[in-house]
Amino acid sequence: MTALLVAERAPEYANVLVIGAGGGVELKALAQAYPQWRFVGVDPSKPMLALAEAALGPLADRVQLHHGYVETAAAGPFDAATCLLTMHFVSIEERSRTLKEIRRRLKPGAPFVLAHMSFPQAPGDRDLWLSRYAAFAIASGVDPEDARNAASAIGSRLPLLGPDEEERMLKEAGFTGTQLFYAGLAFRGWVTYA
Repeated sequence: MTALLVAERAPEYANVLVIGAGGGVELKALAQAYPQWRFVGVDPSKPMLALAEAALGPLADRVQLHHGYVETAAAGPFDAATCLLTMHFVSIEERSRTLKEIRRRLKPGAPFVLAHMSFPQAPGDRDLWLSRYAAFAIASGVDPEDARNAASAIGSRLPLLGPDEEERMLKEAGFTGTQLFYAGLAFRGWVTYA
């Protein structure tokens, strides 16, 4: 889905910024799908960047990996950016700054695809969504106690926002045309434009 949404507006020889590139799964999938694209990947974890380098194998010659955060990346301008399964770990204050830094590095009209945990945060709603998260994990074979502990940890430790708040932050960072393209229980994905 990410590759398709980026490709809608990215040029043939796109330069793509990947925030939270550790592990390399996203980078590898994008590089395989579009052999002419080049990438700059940023991640604050050196061990995760080592995994990304190993996962990329021969594709690594099209990827520059940087240890750090968005400001570690070149100023761009980039043709597109992605941030998958990362933003829900970032504090609200830092998230706002990060979104602005991503926006600043993109060419006008460039797509930005992001996906992470986001569900309604009103007191009753929040508990319901966390219980759904645990129920889905249990139905998928996770030990019930482990699933409930994970949901509790997510609820107490992650700086989660509701979908409306996420979209407001994107707008405040200067993005336009934001569209929800994915919703799967506790996870949401958006495509938006610089």
